[in-house]
Amino acid sequence: MVMNKDKALEPLGEALVIERVFGAPRTLVWKTWTEPGLLMRWWGPEGFTAPVAKIDLREGGAFILCMRSPEGKDYWNSGVYREIVPPKRLVISVSFTDEKGKVVPATYYGMSPEIALEMVQAVSFEAEDGKTKVTVEHFGLPPGKDRDDARQGWDQSLDKLDRVLASLRDRL
Repeated sequence: MVMNKDKALEPLGEALVIERVFGAPRTLVWKTWTEPGLLMRWWGPEGFTAPVAKIDLREGGAFILCMRSPEGKDYWNSGVYREIVPPKRLVISVSFTDEKGKVVPATYYGMSPEIALEMVQAVSFEAEDGKTKVTVEHFGLPPGKDRDDARQGWDQSLDKLDRVLASLRDRL
């Protein structure tokens, strides 16, 4: 089920869609996606860290993130916030970049040339009895290995997010 109504996203093809329910209130889950210090605690697959997260959270505002692999290789990406509806929805454009923020193809990081130069991620946050259902729609990934790898990365990142939310709930 693609919730996308923006015609500009159609050329990016079918989205990778991931849904997850977190045992935390929507406002807290929203904060973990929009506050740099919290985002850095969970962004990236298992074993990866996020040493840099800069966010200008406004429509038209930019962000830049760095994921660091267990081997120490940095993967940079940046983009622009296209839609912000606190605490319900984020739509962002995303591109791989170098450390200076210059857009580079996925091949720069040894990935497929089929990955779009500019991808789009639409994330919705739905409150459900004190819990939050998060739906991620990731456009711009070709079917097959690239999409499967992205699903695995998202699944692992969201597992980390679940642990971060549990630690934050314990402090409330």
